[in-house]
Amino acid sequence: MPKLFGFKFKEQDDGSKKSVVSPVPENQEDSSDYYVSSGFYGQYVDIEGVYKSEFDLIKRYREMALHPEVDGAIEDVINEAIVSDQNDSPVEIDLENVPASDKLKELIREEFKNIKSLLHFDDRCHEILRNWYVDGRIYYHKVIDFKKPEDGIKELRYIDPQKIRHIRRIKKDKNNPLGPAIATVKGAGEVSAPQIEEYYEYDPNGRMGKQAGSFKTGAGAVTRISKDAITYVHSGLVDRNKNTVLSYLHKAIKALNQLRMIEDSLVIYRLSRAPERRIFYIDVGNLPKIKAEQYLREVMNRYRNKLVYDANTGEVRDDRKMMSMLEDFWLPRREGGRGTEITTLPGGQNLGELADIEYFQKKLYRALGVPESRLASSSGFNLGRSSEILRDEIKFTKFVGRMRKRFSGIFHDMLKTQLLLKNIVSMEDWDVISEHIQYDYVYDNHFSELKENELMNERVATLTALEPYVGRYFSADYIRRNVLKQKDEEIIEIDKQIKKEIKDGVIPDPNAPVDPATGMPLDPSALGATPQTPEVNTKSVDIPEGGEI
Repeated sequence: MPKLFGFKFKEQDDGSKKSVVSPVPENQEDSSDYYVSSGFYGQYVDIEGVYKSEFDLIKRYREMALHPEVDGAIEDVINEAIVSDQNDSPVEIDLENVPASDKLKELIREEFKNIKSLLHFDDRCHEILRNWYVDGRIYYHKVIDFKKPEDGIKELRYIDPQKIRHIRRIKKDKNNPLGPAIATVKGAGEVSAPQIEEYYEYDPNGRMGKQAGSFKTGAGAVTRISKDAITYVHSGLVDRNKNTVLSYLHKAIKALNQLRMIEDSLVIYRLSRAPERRIFYIDVGNLPKIKAEQYLREVMNRYRNKLVYDANTGEVRDDRKMMSMLEDFWLPRREGGRGTEITTLPGGQNLGELADIEYFQKKLYRALGVPESRLASSSGFNLGRSSEILRDEIKFTKFVGRMRKRFSGIFHDMLKTQLLLKNIVSMEDWDVISEHIQYDYVYDNHFSELKENELMNERVATLTALEPYVGRYFSADYIRRNVLKQKDEEIIEIDKQIKKEIKDGVIPDPNAPVDPATGMPLDPSALGATPQTPEVNTKSVDIPEGGEI
């Protein structure tokens, strides 16, 4: 039994797991599982020939990505998911809801920056996300210094998915090598379950044509790597029948093949039907068959088109030995016919129709989840009113959001390893804070800004229309929650800011009494005081004599 390479975290055993037993083995609902038993894989055989292994599947995905239409759709998805800004990082960590001290949050942010630095994510984010999107999975080996593991991850090395696979192995019983190790709890009615161990197999030469579970010796030997030493993130799309992880490109395999066949058939049809071909009826009289054929060849060689177009060099040359599928027809005609005659076969009449090509192009984009409107390069994208945004764009935005959340697992796993190795958090603490960690991606600034402005304008207009009814049919809290869409945290924070700004004199107090005559707010200190008669200047004034004004 080869030893595992790499490191492995030991969980604290408090005795509670010994009493937690299920007859169903531990499983990953959203991942493929390769169960090893007696030296053989329980792997499938695809009779239909779609794919026989993950190696063939990944190879097909990469070939699909080279097609111009598929490449354009992939670029639309990647550009929407990752926005490379000159000043901002494509992704930042959000610890707003993490139940931890400010010092711990600062340490987590610092380690997250280290992770991005090891990945060179700010510079290679587009390439990393594209590899994950096309292959449907991504692997990284977390390299550490075994003499100083507390220093954390030293290097992150990318692993080709064609050279590694995730293995789940049923442990063997020490007393009975032919049977699995069983965990039993008598208090639960003799409930038992096989014990599962997980690891990775790495083959530097790839896995094509090799039997699963086999090991070699020498330079090309298969290495077993512990689960904790590998970061593995997949697309989340799984073929349940064959227990295989799929890529986002899998649904487009049939659509792409159909598009290729239609395009190839269109080219052949246009080459064969575009020119007009002539039919020469040659009068051979009463000549015998051999003489007639010889006479027909002489006439054909004399008058037929001898110019040939060379596609390699772009030259038009004379080559009598070159025969083409576009040759004219030469037919003999016996005595008694209409004599020598030349007629013309018309070329194809519908060479300009591309409706079938456009249909399969749209079908390909629909299979990839990209809006059909992005297929037409000449059509602009509306950045105006939010009500004019297509429903396909909204669905596409939600799809990109789900894809981002799935891809964020790469940061989550690496951050976990980094924090545990440096003893910043324990395994129990990580289980508490991990579910509250979020990752914020930079959005397309122009689109998001215009969208938010339009939504805010619509909400303010609705608020203005409902203002006369506040206090009669609507409460202020209802308006803030349902019209302005303010959350509890936002309401509390906004109220604090308003009180502070009123106290500092930045904004006037909206609840202060107002002078009905001037509309200006009254001094609160004068409330309840007796109004005083305005002072009148009783000082004598010299009145000028008549005629001096």
